[in-house]
Amino acid sequence: MQPPEDFDPPPGVAADLAPGLRRIVAPNPSPMTWRGTNTYLIGTRDLAVIDPGPDMPAHLDAIMAALRPGQSVSHIFVTHSHVDHSPLARALSARTGAPVLAFGGPRAGRSAVMERLAQAGLAGGGEGIDAGFRPDIAVADGQTIAGDGWTLEVIHTPGHLGNHIALAWEGLCFTADHVMGWASSLVSPPDGDLTDFMASCRSLRARRWETFHPGHGAPVAAPAARLDWLIAHREAREAAILDALAEAPATARALAAAIYTDTPAALLPAAERNVFAHLVDLAGKKRVSPEGDLSAEARFTRRS
Repeated sequence: MQPPEDFDPPPGVAADLAPGLRRIVAPNPSPMTWRGTNTYLIGTRDLAVIDPGPDMPAHLDAIMAALRPGQSVSHIFVTHSHVDHSPLARALSARTGAPVLAFGGPRAGRSAVMERLAQAGLAGGGEGIDAGFRPDIAVADGQTIAGDGWTLEVIHTPGHLGNHIALAWEGLCFTADHVMGWASSLVSPPDGDLTDFMASCRSLRARRWETFHPGHGAPVAAPAARLDWLIAHREAREAAILDALAEAPATARALAAAIYTDTPAALLPAAERNVFAHLVDLAGKKRVSPEGDLSAEARFTRRS
């Protein structure tokens, strides 16, 4: 899915999105972050900051410059510990005295099967884990945190990363990298887990939302339709993998090359990780079997 070209806000400038809600885009554009990481400011006096972003002094200065007379930062929320979301939290906390809240460190929320893959030596695919990240306060699914004129509900949404959370504010939801309008979320084992990702999508789909504010890109004005698309997209990818395995056993690499025929060569490693995520999910559902131990290099056979 190609991103719309009309989303091109200037980095470092606080844009009003709704009463008590502003967004600052960090200057870290890339194929994975698009225009950059969205940092959100909520409130009118004592503000909550969601996802301070990458460790970039210019972005820290932009956040501080966005504070209006009489405003301060009271809470810093980190949705997950990828390097484009969490590293600036510590510097912002030092500057403002506000605590950092998150689900936990980089391994928090990781499923048992992903923990086994990690213990067996499977490394991440270069997504960029903030390995030293630790919150001052660990939050839990369903917990509400209240501040000056705002209340945020924590929704644990593992899948893109085990410690990933979304934050609900009335009819709005800050979905970080779980739901974006310009691209589907990367799910890369052992940090990403497709089984968890699909469960998180369906959990969000069971609720009524007005707007999603993602970690990258423009607001999602039709949340239910976007979730339906994400679920259908993954189900179609699963069907393509099963169809290919009906012809012959194959590895994740071979399947990615056969299925992602329009993907540039530089992005095929990420596609291979996505395919492996599907294979782990399908193995858990007893629809495929690895030849030998479950690993990124294993050949997989479709089960009847």
